[in-house]
Amino acid sequence: MITLDAYTGHVSPGSNPQQRSVPGAHIVKMSVGPVDNNSYLVQDTATGATLLIDAANEPERLLELAGQEVSGQLELIVTTHQHADHWQGLEKVAAETGAPTAAHELDAAPLPVPPHRLLADGETVRVGELALEAIHLRGHTPGSVALALTDGAGQTHLFTGDSLFPGGVGRTSTPEDFASLYGDVTGKLFARYPDETVVYPGHGDDTTLGTERPHLDEWRERGW
Repeated sequence: MITLDAYTGHVSPGSNPQQRSVPGAHIVKMSVGPVDNNSYLVQDTATGATLLIDAANEPERLLELAGQEVSGQLELIVTTHQHADHWQGLEKVAAETGAPTAAHELDAAPLPVPPHRLLADGETVRVGELALEAIHLRGHTPGSVALALTDGAGQTHLFTGDSLFPGGVGRTSTPEDFASLYGDVTGKLFARYPDETVVYPGHGDDTTLGTERPHLDEWRERGW
C-alpha cells in the first residue's frame, strides 16, 4: 500500500508520492527511476477521470498508484518529450491500463508506443470536466510540450517536463536551441501567466513563475 505524504512538492527516489487538492482536481506527484523523474497523476474530482503525465519509470509503482488513487478511468497518458528517461514505464502502463497515449508529433518517433493522439500547440486535453492546454516549447527537444491546468479558483498549474525548472530552462545543445527554448518559455509561459502560477517540472521540486521571473535576464545572459 502506498501512503501519501503531506504536499511539499519535494519527492525523491523511493519516497512516498505526494498529493495536493486544488479546486476541481487532485494532483499526485511521484519520483520514479534512477534519475529522479517526476510522474504526475491529475484527477478530475467531479468524475474520477485521470491523466498520467510521463510514465517515466517503475511501471509497477505507477500502476499501484493508479490503482489506489484512480476511482474512475485513466483516460490518457501524455509524454512531455522524447528523452528515454521520461518513457521507460510507458509501454507497460499503457498495456495494462488500456489507456491511450499522446505526445507532440516532433517527438513521437522515439517513443516505445506510437501515440494515439498527436498534441498541437494550443490544443485542449480534456480529462473528465478538466481542460488542460498543450503548449509546445521548442529547444530541449523539438517536440517538448507543457500542460496548463487552470483550476476552479483560477490558479494555473504548469506541468513543464524538462523545459522549465527552478533556476532556469531545460538543457539545450546549441545557442540556437537555447534561444528557441528561452523565447518559448518567456513568450508562452511568463508573458501569459501570473506570478502565482505553479510549475511542476520533470525532475526536482516545484516552483512558481513569480519565484523565477526576476531571473529571466540572468538566464538569457548566461545562455542556459
